[in-house]
Amino acid sequence: MAKYDRKKREVLGTPLTKNRAKIMLLGSGEIGKEIIIEAQRLGIETVAIDRYARAPAQQVAHKSYTIDMKDANALRSIIECEQPDAIVPEIEAINLDCLQELENDGYNIIPNARATYITMHRERSREMISKDAGVKASKYEYARSLDELKEVCEKIGYPCWSKAIMSSSGYGSYFVEGPEDVEKAWKAANEKARGHGDWVIVEEHIEFDIEITELAIRHFDENGNITTTFPKPVGHYQIEGDYHASWQPAEVSDKAEKNIYKTTEKITNTLGGLGLFGCELFVKGDDVWANEISPRPHDTGMVTMMTHAPGFSEQGLHVRAIMGLPIPSIKKDGFNIIEPLKAGASHVIKSPYEGWDAEFGNIYNAMNMYPESSIRLFGKTQARMHRRMGVALALADTVQEAKIRAEKMAHAVEMRIPGSPMLSQDEKRKHLVQ
Repeated sequence: MAKYDRKKREVLGTPLTKNRAKIMLLGSGEIGKEIIIEAQRLGIETVAIDRYARAPAQQVAHKSYTIDMKDANALRSIIECEQPDAIVPEIEAINLDCLQELENDGYNIIPNARATYITMHRERSREMISKDAGVKASKYEYARSLDELKEVCEKIGYPCWSKAIMSSSGYGSYFVEGPEDVEKAWKAANEKARGHGDWVIVEEHIEFDIEITELAIRHFDENGNITTTFPKPVGHYQIEGDYHASWQPAEVSDKAEKNIYKTTEKITNTLGGLGLFGCELFVKGDDVWANEISPRPHDTGMVTMMTHAPGFSEQGLHVRAIMGLPIPSIKKDGFNIIEPLKAGASHVIKSPYEGWDAEFGNIYNAMNMYPESSIRLFGKTQARMHRRMGVALALADTVQEAKIRAEKMAHAVEMRIPGSPMLSQDEKRKHLVQ
């Protein structure tokens, strides 16, 4: 195939015709679903791939395929058949060597094959952050056995974090408070990680004031040069290593905010390419530590589906960037900034059940609690205990009020699977305690 020319775009075609622009998602979860919807609003043809059928993004794409994306032959077969303008990885379970080969052959990997290769592996990601980008991060060491893990935890100091070398969303991570937790951490890394690998990274625990996500967008400016634009920092908190609530703007000082932009820009410039990146950072006072980087929209960034103008959510910004379309911003302190429309928050709606064919109750009341609010249900076909099935979004005059509203809405939503009663997340917790 001819090498795809990434440039400022002046023309868009029509889906399902020979002049179409086409993107292909590798992974079709809730983030991918919104990417597909945003792309279709611009008349872009869409293809969604996942390892299981009827994944959220597959339900709204023009075309979908169900394959094991770690199978290089299957992956290449579909890509060569569809000839997409952009290939957009959304999950970790992809054959990374195949992505590099495809890029060598002229396919457009977002943001690029090297960035995907680095960020989907904690060793490569941490080495890039600390050494190549040269930004501040917590102390870290590696362990390839239980005995090594014990030694490394002692060296780093308690408490510390043990994390599977290839995973995401907190799977395979463990907060090691003392020597008695080391074996539990090793077991979690080997049994609960989303990826594979028989070793772990141990990281120093930072007593931060707030954990934030900076959603940096690398895109073409009006002169055809790549520049970086920054939405306001997103604050968030996690439960068991997984995102539970987020809000925008995060409560940080002006100096910390500038350090956030500087740190993120160094990391994303090191990775290169086009698209939106989610950079997780720790903030204490004015100081900033880099933690992790995602080469795609971030789950904590779902709050932008409410705080940003239509078409300018993190998913909409990602589509604009990868297709060479403009991203308007304001100039502030030397940075390109996107201001939120209003303070807003998100709160996850988690499953209280294991099973299939979920139904959701008390929806009218939950959606009628506040003005400027919304419920998004992802359409996942299978429920697992505490799996993220939707998100509540709310705006308010203050971040604190938005947090309260989003949490109340999320906890008001009930769910059941066939043969079970409707339960909210709170009711299920009470039932388990009893």
